[in-house]
Amino acid sequence: MSSEQLGVKQGKLAPCPDKPNCVLSQSTDEKHKMEPIPYTGTAEEALTKLKSILTNRERTKIVEADTHYIRAEEQSKFFKFVDDIEFYIDTAGEHIHFRSASRKGYSDFGVNKKRMEEIKEAFQK
Repeated sequence: MSSEQLGVKQGKLAPCPDKPNCVLSQSTDEKHKMEPIPYTGTAEEALTKLKSILTNRERTKIVEADTHYIRAEEQSKFFKFVDDIEFYIDTAGEHIHFRSASRKGYSDFGVNKKRMEEIKEAFQK
């Protein structure tokens, strides 16, 4: 997906394609759906914590960040494929919505789901 298609539009992250290489907390279909990350405190505190987690992940770099949104890229260890990771702070619901998707290929063998489970677990510590 091109960077122009990424981002938040009307409070929503882009939908997942019809491939099993994407997870999205705002998805309406179960094969891509994961629960958002709940947070307490301010959106600024949540973003700061999220940035710290992402900065400490290997092969991950933050490429865009503002007051309610972060976009990062993570490169796979062996094949050097780049995956897009997005976070949107929903202040009304006190949730962090996210999308993690492979740019290439069909299946990711559960890599995006595992990544988001790791990030979610780190955030909740």
